This record gives sequence, structure tokens and C-alpha cells, in this order.
Amino acid sequence: MSLSIGIVGLPNVGKSTLFNALTDNNILAANYPFATIEPNTGIVAIPDERLPKLAKVYGSQKLLPATVTFVDIAGLVAGASQGEGLGNKFLSHIRSTSAIVQVVRAFSDGNVQHVDDDHSPSKDIDVINTELVLADLQTVEKRLPQVEKLAKSDAKLRPVVELLQDVKSSLDSGQPLFQKGDDWREKNAELLQDLHLLTMKPIIYLFNVDEDDLNNDARKQELSQLVAPAKCLFVCAKLESELRGLDETDRQELLDSYGVEESGLVQLIHAAYDTLGLQSYLTAGEKEIRAWTINQGDTAPQAAGVIHTDFEKGFIAAQVIDYNDLIEAGSETAAKQQGKVATVGKDYVMQPNDVVEFRFNVSK
Repeated sequence: MSLSIGIVGLPNVGKSTLFNALTDNNILAANYPFATIEPNTGIVAIPDERLPKLAKVYGSQKLLPATVTFVDIAGLVAGASQGEGLGNKFLSHIRSTSAIVQVVRAFSDGNVQHVDDDHSPSKDIDVINTELVLADLQTVEKRLPQVEKLAKSDAKLRPVVELLQDVKSSLDSGQPLFQKGDDWREKNAELLQDLHLLTMKPIIYLFNVDEDDLNNDARKQELSQLVAPAKCLFVCAKLESELRGLDETDRQELLDSYGVEESGLVQLIHAAYDTLGLQSYLTAGEKEIRAWTINQGDTAPQAAGVIHTDFEKGFIAAQVIDYNDLIEAGSETAAKQQGKVATVGKDYVMQPNDVVEFRFNVSK
């Protein structure tokens, strides 16, 4: 399972600067609209302090963290769904992402243009949400007549027709589908999956703030109320740029000087894992230490299937050690002697700090 995040926003809100900082890339980040012409994709290793510690225990040759893919598209503007600007042209590139991060300008800088003289975070959010809604509406309006026609001879499609009519009604009223709630989304996700509707995706709002506002609780409360109850983060793209190229000690010192505990990348990954209901488990040995991303609540066979589908099909059992118990014991052998190693079956629900060895049988 791979985690992928689409980055959207108006032009000149700091999307490309943030993308460069998150991915340590060097795409053009310029002070004029549509500096990003082609979609940019960056695959980033997810910081995981457990891996080097496990590598010491096992004497591992390789460390393979889980990854996240970021996709940055051209800035959207009002009227994008009718062909204004360039962003709508690339919305297809984020239809397959796991979640969407909407970058919102909440900094003040007279030297950085804004597409609208009357700049406000609230207005910017409304513009982006409206364009995502209109893009989804086009998709639904194209599909609905096709399904209605087929449903005349196939009664099993009637629920699909009713669902699409409900979706169209919501979109017609300007309501993004994520505002219908998690329960509704989970209930209908499978039936709507092949449409890849943008507003069905979990959304995280990332406010690009001034350095002085990173610890301004009143300002952050004001901004968070604009998108409540959605998840929101407060990041300074300028600070994230300064973190690039620094070693871990210098990075942490710089973050501490601003009263910030974690980089924007780490904050965003935590938010994405939480929003999407994800977690990671570990496999370990002399050859490599590796982190694998799975859904919270996945069973041991499902977790094995992330490595290879044959592992899930031929699953027999799994040997599980809690990461903290393993580090404290100092070795797998010592952990076994202390009774910290368990053999689990098909019904075992994976835990975030599990270090696992799967046992399986693949029939030829």
C-alpha cells in the first residue's frame, strides 16, 4: 500500500515552495501565476527513528522506510472547471491520490502576487472547493445518464442511480462530498470508487503562515474555524525551505528556535496517517529493515498481502514482537527468552509497533 497526496491551491500560495521543501526538489517556484506548468511528483521516505535502532539489533545492510508520493499541480483559479488558468487541466493527475492537501495562503508579503486583490484565506478556500466540486459535477453528469440507461434493464443498478442522483444534488448545491461525513463516505466509497471523485477524498488544509504566526494560538484558532471539523496544519514554507540540506541536529535546533516540534513533512505525514486511518509495521533481518504501510485494523494476512499477494493467500502464521520490547531486550533471542515473542494466526489485528516475520505456504 502506498500513500499519495495531491497538493492543490491557488497560484502563489507557496505550493511549489512547500513541494520543494517536502521532497527536497528544485522545481520552479516563482512570483507569478502558473509557475508550475506540468504536474510535479516527488517520492519521499517517511522519517522513522525505529529503523536505525532495529538495524543495530540485526546488523542490517539496508534501511527501507515507507514512502509518500506528493503530486503538485498548477494553481487553480476561479473558473478553472470552465478552462480558466491551467490547474483544471491537471486535476486528473491527483484523482488517484489517497488524500488532498489544500495549501492556503495565510502569510503577508506585498512582494508576492496574489491572483485576487481582495485576498482572504476564507475566499481562497471557497474558490478551490468550488472548482473541485465543479470538476466532480462534470464527472457525475457524464456517468449518470449512462447508468440510468443501463438500469432500465438491470434493476441491480437502481441503487447506483439513486446514489449518483444524491451526489449530483449535493454537488449542484455547491457541497463538497467530504462535507457529507466519514460515515457516508465509507458507506458509498466502493460504489463510487471508479469515478475517482476529488471531493470524496479526505482533505487536509495546510495554512502557509508567517514565521511569527507559528506560535500565535489566536491566529491559528481563527484559521482552523474556517475549515472545522477538517484536519488543518500550520506551516511556514519559508522555514521549511531553510531546513533543506541541514543535518538532523541543525534542523532540530532551527525548529526549536521557532518553537516548532516537527517539520512540515512530519506533521503532514502524521496528519495523513491519522486522516486515512493508516499505520505501519516492520520487518527485520540481516538483509534489511523495512516499514510497511497498512490500514488500521488490518489482520496479519492482510498485512502480509502488502508485501506480496501470495503471502496473504498462503498465510499460515506470524511471529510478532513489539518494537519497544525488542529494543529493550537487545536481541530477538533475548526477547524470546523473556516471553515477548508471540505466534499469531489469521485473526490477529496488527499493531503499529509490530515487528513481524510471516510464515506462509505458496502452492504451485
